[in-house]
Amino acid sequence: MIPSRFKNFTLRFLTPERTLILSFLIMILVGTWLLSLPYAARIKTSSFIDALFTATSAVCVTGLIAVDTGGFYSQFGQIIILILIQVGGLGIMTFSIFFYLLLGRSIGIRDRRIIQDTFSQFPIRNIYVLLKSVFLYTIIIEFVGALFLFIGWNGHLPLMTALYFSLFHAISAFCNSGFSLFSDSFVGFQNNITLNLSITSLIILGGLGFIVLKEIVDIGLRRNTSLRISLHSKVVLTTSVTLIVLGTLFIFLTERDNSLLNLSLGEQVLTSYFQSVTSRTAGFNTLSMMSLGNATLFVLIILMFIGASPGSCGGGIKTTNLATLVSLAFNRYKGRERANLFKRTIPHETVARSISIILASILAVTIITVFLLVTQLGDISHTESRGLFLEYLFETVSAFGTVGLSMGVTTKLNSAGKLIIIAMMLLGRLGPLTLAFAMARRTKKTEFQYAEENIIVG
Repeated sequence: MIPSRFKNFTLRFLTPERTLILSFLIMILVGTWLLSLPYAARIKTSSFIDALFTATSAVCVTGLIAVDTGGFYSQFGQIIILILIQVGGLGIMTFSIFFYLLLGRSIGIRDRRIIQDTFSQFPIRNIYVLLKSVFLYTIIIEFVGALFLFIGWNGHLPLMTALYFSLFHAISAFCNSGFSLFSDSFVGFQNNITLNLSITSLIILGGLGFIVLKEIVDIGLRRNTSLRISLHSKVVLTTSVTLIVLGTLFIFLTERDNSLLNLSLGEQVLTSYFQSVTSRTAGFNTLSMMSLGNATLFVLIILMFIGASPGSCGGGIKTTNLATLVSLAFNRYKGRERANLFKRTIPHETVARSISIILASILAVTIITVFLLVTQLGDISHTESRGLFLEYLFETVSAFGTVGLSMGVTTKLNSAGKLIIIAMMLLGRLGPLTLAFAMARRTKKTEFQYAEENIIVG
């Protein structure tokens, strides 16, 4: 019998945000233990810090690796990583609540809030229908993606290996995780059109968000003739397409005489497109990061910082927050006070939340980069460490955006550096505001405000 005082304290302490964080931490610790087992590795047992790093990267669907996934881990270890990716991509609480509903149990307000904050901007009437759609879409998309990947690998790999690799990479791509069983990611399949288009399609679908996918499916199947695409979906689709096109164009223009020099025009466009899509949150690559120019690397940092869309498997500040900030700036420039998108006005609360998320994200990236520079470079002068600032900034933003791209820094990090990146991956997956709300105590809204006084800006 649980004492009522302890039960009431637990209910007060375990807010939806704290419950979500706790579920991720528990999953990471379980994954760390499993990856530390002797038969999880091919040669030797993974060290605790490397197992923790890999488990965090998998649960947070990042893809940064301290050891080579395909070369170091056994098939058992790889399957553990794959399970962590799938569960982490959809969300631990999503799985828990779904199976709870399958048993015919009802769920409380706290659990409803978790699902509400995870997948939708509107109140959810039937959570079971939503969760069933999430799992159904995931299974169908990953199965079809694996089928196309198998077609692309058939003839290049043995039959059973092709099947296994197809399933692994389909789940990894849809969950926007950069884990690959190839040591060079997809560099060896740079000109394979089937693989490139399959992987990028999975990444895009996984990064749009399940609410957007559901709207597209419902409209496409004409389940509701009066249904119109929501403002949220319009913003997500428009922003995503814009970022993909601009990213592809920029990479093509800056790298065509560099890393793309020896490729045909079609291969240059395909490779630029692949890197533009995957840089936002997935982390696969068909180009060596070390061969890219500084301008391209800086653009990749911007793409990684933006990330995917709300309610998806990806990280970053999210496409909707970027669109809201751009809209606000554009309308202010035109002399209008409010942020307007597609002939709709964004509420003040949403604009304030977007600005808070972006500012908190910039602050987090700045602080973590400084900590990383201190722990890795110490008192080494700038002359002796020339070029490493960009590499560590790239690593930090990659962890925040749960991307997984690296300039070769990950494997060289010491224990302190790995712990810092672990914290950043968790922060990037959960979001800065989720952590802030989890740590903050609930306070009553004040009924007063201070007198206004102006300051000089600009």
